[in-house]
Amino acid sequence: MSIIAVRKTFITVDKPILKCAIVDDSTLQRLSIVKLIENHPSLNLVAEYNNAIEAKMGLATTEIDLIFLDIEMPILSGFDLLDDLTNKPQIIFVTGKTKYAFKAFDYDAVDYLRKPISKERFLNAVHKAITNYKFKNDDGFDDEDFIFVKSNLKKRKVFLNELRYIEALGDYVKLVTEHDALVVLSTMKAFEALLPSERFLRIHKSYIVNLDKVERYNSKVIELDKEQLPLSRNRKSDLVEALAATMRN
Repeated sequence: MSIIAVRKTFITVDKPILKCAIVDDSTLQRLSIVKLIENHPSLNLVAEYNNAIEAKMGLATTEIDLIFLDIEMPILSGFDLLDDLTNKPQIIFVTGKTKYAFKAFDYDAVDYLRKPISKERFLNAVHKAITNYKFKNDDGFDDEDFIFVKSNLKKRKVFLNELRYIEALGDYVKLVTEHDALVVLSTMKAFEALLPSERFLRIHKSYIVNLDKVERYNSKVIELDKEQLPLSRNRKSDLVEALAATMRN
C-alpha cells in the first residue's frame, strides 16, 4: 500500500525563539541541559556560566529571556544571583534537592526541575516559559488561537497550533499536544463542533486530527511525524479535499 506524502505549501506561524543561559557549577549537568536546549526549536542557547559570580557579570551585558539556574553553587547561590539582578528574565530552577522548592516560587519561577532532568519535565517547563513569553510580547494571539478545557479539576488553555489530535476514550477524550496529553470529560461530537473545520478533521470514529500535522497518508492510515492514526475508508476523500483546501489557503 503506497503512502502519499503531503506537500506543506501553506503558511505557518513562526515560533518565538527564547534566548537562554545556563548557570550551573556542574559540567555534566550543563552538558545535559545544553543538549536539551539544542534539540528544542524554540530555544537558543547564548551563554553558559559555571558559577553565579561569572553569570552576574555576563548577564549585565547579555539580553536573556530564560535562565536554567542551579541553586547550590559556591560563594554565590542562585537565589543570591537573582537578588543582584536588575532585570530578571524567566527562571527555571535546576537542582538536586527539593528543600528549596517553596522559596524558588517566591522568585516567580516558571518551574523547579530536579536533577537528573527528564525530557518530559524539561519540555513541560519550557512550554510554560514560551506561553509566558507570548503573552508578555502579545505574540500573535487572538480569540481563535486557543480553547479552554477542564482536566484534573483545572481549566487548561490549549493552543490550536500545538494540538496534534484528539482520541476518543469512552466517556472521555484525550487531547495530544506537542508537549503533553490531557484527558477531558467530553464527547468527540462536542469537540468536532468546537474546533475550526478548516483546520481539524474527523478521520475515524475515534480520532480528530490537526490537518497541519499530517505528513503522509494512504487508504488506511495517516502519519504525524512518528505516529500513525487509523483512517476510515469513507473519510479518505474528505481528507484529500481538506488537505487540498489547506494548501490553497
